[in-house]
Amino acid sequence: MKNQESSELAQRVFRFIRQHRLVAAGSPLLVAVSGGADSVCLLHVLVELRDELGVSLHVAHLDHRLRGAEAEADARYVAGLSRRLGIPASIEQRDVKGYQVEHRLSLEEAAREVRYTFLAGVAKSIGADRVAVGHTEGDHIETILMHLVRGTGTRGLRGLQPEVTWQMGDDKLTVVRPLLSVTRDETVAYCREHRLEPRLDTSNLSRTPLRNRIRLELLPLLKGYNPGITESLLRTASTAADELDFLDREVAGVWDMVVSLEKDTIVLDKKKFRGLHPALQRHLLRSAMEKLLGNLRDIETRHIEEIMAALPKPAGKSINLPGGLVFAIEYERYLLGTDEAALSPFPPLEGEHPLKVPGETLIPGWRVRASIESIDEPDATPTATPLNFIATLDLDESGDELVVRTVRPGDRFQPMGMTEVKKIGEFMIDAKIPRAWRKRIPIVCSPERVLWVVGWRIDERVKVTDSTTRVLHLEFHRR
Repeated sequence: MKNQESSELAQRVFRFIRQHRLVAAGSPLLVAVSGGADSVCLLHVLVELRDELGVSLHVAHLDHRLRGAEAEADARYVAGLSRRLGIPASIEQRDVKGYQVEHRLSLEEAAREVRYTFLAGVAKSIGADRVAVGHTEGDHIETILMHLVRGTGTRGLRGLQPEVTWQMGDDKLTVVRPLLSVTRDETVAYCREHRLEPRLDTSNLSRTPLRNRIRLELLPLLKGYNPGITESLLRTASTAADELDFLDREVAGVWDMVVSLEKDTIVLDKKKFRGLHPALQRHLLRSAMEKLLGNLRDIETRHIEEIMAALPKPAGKSINLPGGLVFAIEYERYLLGTDEAALSPFPPLEGEHPLKVPGETLIPGWRVRASIESIDEPDATPTATPLNFIATLDLDESGDELVVRTVRPGDRFQPMGMTEVKKIGEFMIDAKIPRAWRKRIPIVCSPERVLWVVGWRIDERVKVTDSTTRVLHLEFHRR
């Protein structure tokens, strides 16, 4: 009876692997084995199935140097198990704590990055492109609840997927989860039947990590409200996966119309993006972030909603996001990337460039138009609002001998609406202009003074007033 039950579990895993095409015949498969019941069950089942699957196996085990003698005993156990099963093994130690301090991560994040970097290295050394891990249905349920608690949106409701690509820098690895339809109780029973005597990781009993608290506290509490909570969450995950698959196809259909890539920056056409349904906007944003970061591990719903709330804001608004990403708003575009200078709406500008007044002047990155109008009853309201790149000046005060350049040390002007002269550097700080933008911002000057910090403020002394008779219109257009 025991052999029949074991065979049934192995065949369920075999069908799951085939259904999701998790392994390719003729290719080596790396198996991550911690020594716990789930990963030990996985290894033993894969040994039983390797001829049917047509794969060769290799074990990988990492001692994170966090649990002292207990972790060393785990490594010895995995080494011994691998020898008994006739499977080659790579067993190493890494300093996770040191990595955590160096990279300023949580312990959980540091352990994950170190572990997968190790697995990617072992996979490359044996010619494998994927690693099998022992995540079970229980891990799937816990992940769904973790995502609900953290607020990761519909994508998080999918929980764990049978296959996922992990990437960090140049390291890339396909992670497969053959036990995702198997429960933790089943892996424990399988190990008991085969007298495998897996190790117990006592850190799993700690209530400090969020995942442990969900498993030990939240899930039992939810079962008190709904004994069928596991089945309900699995149905929710399946529905979410179907809906996300649909949204993936919709995003793929509009991607080339809305998105362009400039070096490492994703550029969204503002008008076309704003024309999409909000659900598609959110999904496209997530897809763009995933393309840039390699994963959405640290992206939560609140980050997406912060961007959504900023979409109608004027040009110049920027939002800092996890992973060093910045979302920036330009006049006709949205920008998403990690290079803050590249996200600037201002192209590089060097030298000093005289303006043709009236007329049109081409300078690096810009087309500047100047026109003069004589008026009897001028509008006393100056038109120099943040980042609309248009200003209206009193020509008699500004003069027509104008040049465009960038800010220089010691530059001062009297910002419109103020009574005192201010250093332009201090003005830029007060205006919260990103540091990476400041050396690119055009400054319009006369021989006497700075007239306009383009995109922000004109000088109080050249604003249009009731006594103005000639108006100078200046417009900066990107080219």
